[in-house]
Amino acid sequence: MKNIGVFCAASSCLDAAYYEEARAFGEWMGAHNMTLVYGGADSGLMESVAKGIKQKGGTVMGVVPRILETRRKISNFVDRVIPCNDLSERKNIILEQCDIMVALPGGIGTLDEIFTAMASNSIGYHSKKVILFNLSGFWDKLLGVLYDMDEKHFINTPLDQYLAVARTWDDIERLLL
Repeated sequence: MKNIGVFCAASSCLDAAYYEEARAFGEWMGAHNMTLVYGGADSGLMESVAKGIKQKGGTVMGVVPRILETRRKISNFVDRVIPCNDLSERKNIILEQCDIMVALPGGIGTLDEIFTAMASNSIGYHSKKVILFNLSGFWDKLLGVLYDMDEKHFINTPLDQYLAVARTWDDIERLLL
């Protein structure tokens, strides 16, 4: 896999460990000659993963809504900017440009991206998976809800068709290499 779509927080007030994990993931991607496809913002985990991949010689593609462009909130680590009109268009472009998606810790925007990718896979728009990178157990509660929904038959398509969980670096290597 070459183009990795990454969903994650743009917040700049998180525990330092989250920034370190994001930077390390970016470095890992760069060391494996992967391209980061993400929202292009200059803050939070988004900036950390972009910085990490650039430090290891990787390529960064930022899909940037015009509102961020006008506020000059684009990361300096982006090699290629793909402008878009809004968040819905950004999700669609990221989905088109990547081979698979990885979700690092994030908030409402990250959840929106995860669920859009999974829902569109479940009805056949694409066959790309979302990997929840769960090093710190961040996604445990969400996984509990999803597994409960699956057990109660609220999910018609098997979760493993569009969702994978990486709890270790070995899991990431197995899923992405």
